Amino acid sequence: MVNMVKINALDEDALFNAYLAAPLGGAKAAIIVIPEIFGINQGIRQKCDKLAADGYVAIAPDLFWRFAPGVELNPDIETELQEAFGYFGQYDPDDGVKDIEAVIHALRAGISGQLPLEKVGCVGYCLGGRLAYMAATRTDVSASVGYYGVMIDQMLNEADAIANPLMLHIPTADHFVGPEAQAAIHARLDNHPKVILHDYVGLDHGFATEMGDRRDDKGAQLADLRTAEFFDQHLS
Repeated sequence: MVNMVKINALDEDALFNAYLAAPLGGAKAAIIVIPEIFGINQGIRQKCDKLAADGYVAIAPDLFWRFAPGVELNPDIETELQEAFGYFGQYDPDDGVKDIEAVIHALRAGISGQLPLEKVGCVGYCLGGRLAYMAATRTDVSASVGYYGVMIDQMLNEADAIANPLMLHIPTADHFVGPEAQAAIHARLDNHPKVILHDYVGLDHGFATEMGDRRDDKGAQLADLRTAEFFDQHLS
């Protein structure tokens, strides 16, 4: 089953859209798929669909609903890439964490005919990777995964608040997250009992996208296998 659903915003009199994909049978848990800066595009929908095929309720919130609702962009088209950077500049990640928490509440209460699901994970990419880290520090999400999250090095003071498992995928040639930022992440999180870090030598930002010029098949398959095993362990 696939559809768009409405989520009640947290502490606001507003609703926002989210893309929902659910398995045909009973779901084993739920996973929030947190988009990049390109909206709920084909790649994000495909990630949701794959998770649903694996037995999860998967849901991707519209991050930019406050100022660009429904935007859907292709990072391989330069004008759309620049448009996305503009939205990123307007975006308040604190709002994003609130939206993720709103989705957690909706999933645990039961959404769009689904039974309530107590186990809720999240997986995010780029901006979504940062939000996955923030969800791990600020919410009670059951398990979190971040792919090439940006600006995490600027939020390492929140690491002590990580209470549930977190996995981060770090491409070493990420041109948005440089060597100093990566070193800071490792220095703070390598020995954290709830955190697992994976480096991908020579790979760049966006290597695990479902399609397009940025994808690296070998790296994406390895990272996605690790993610699947991580969620199978912590959401079962």
